[in-house]
Amino acid sequence: MTALLDWYGCATFSLRTAGITIFLDAYIDRPEGAEGTGLTASDITEADWILIGHSHFDHLWGAERIIANTNAMLIGSYESVRVLERLGVPLDRMICVAGGETIDLSPEVTVSVYPSQHSCVWSHAEMQAPDSVCLGDLGIHWHEQQNRLQNLMQYLATETGEATQAHLVESKPGHSERGDGGALIYLIESPDGKVLFQDTSGRYDGIMERIKPDVALLAAAGRGNINGEPIQGSLAQFVAQQVELLRPTKVVFGHHDNWMPGFSIPVNTKPLIEAIRQIDGDVEVLEPGYLAATKILP
Repeated sequence: MTALLDWYGCATFSLRTAGITIFLDAYIDRPEGAEGTGLTASDITEADWILIGHSHFDHLWGAERIIANTNAMLIGSYESVRVLERLGVPLDRMICVAGGETIDLSPEVTVSVYPSQHSCVWSHAEMQAPDSVCLGDLGIHWHEQQNRLQNLMQYLATETGEATQAHLVESKPGHSERGDGGALIYLIESPDGKVLFQDTSGRYDGIMERIKPDVALLAAAGRGNINGEPIQGSLAQFVAQQVELLRPTKVVFGHHDNWMPGFSIPVNTKPLIEAIRQIDGDVEVLEPGYLAATKILP
């Protein structure tokens, strides 16, 4: 058997394994001029399941249309489900999780859910290069983080260009005003093997070291969050540390294209790969383009 992966840009993938199609996040629409597939979520007509990593619009928005156009069931945080219910998605098409659950996706495929962390998006306005070393910002309490997030929202609303600002307005109904809703990671197990899906650069070390996937889909953007604190180092170091914890045989990056000009940047993956090689020279790094139907297992 074979597991095939399609990348839709940002952190959205579809995984075909053991006869089912699983969407990993649902954000496909893009502002004018952004990198992407040229498709929208309304174009998707085949999906059995949707797994949502967290409740921000660039992960959740579009799930309501995929559900409307397919027979897909969605798994996500209580906040993701709340946002989608507000958009008219029936509750019987969604499963709320918080981490610790294992769900049967088919007689041959299961998914286990683990709590995770969001990247320290409050610590910066524009993305940094993956080999840029970021220091400080330790011990920042929730109130100050919220103040910094408000500054980021103001930046996005006024400094990112007309196309991006129009996109933010259009996606507003699919946005959670209550934050990320609690980031989650998913371990999908099928006869083809085990696939880990992470959609933002955050982790709990104690959880990551317990998971042993064959393939790890790892977010590669922003400032890494380690057990609630920002990494004292680079994004490349953060990703390499995760490879050391997980010990996968293959790695695929996500969230690393220029999906929202004015905020995101096209990530140069060379420093990421070099950092991984220093940890484990046997790991195969796959860099599929959009909709490449890449064979990731066996």
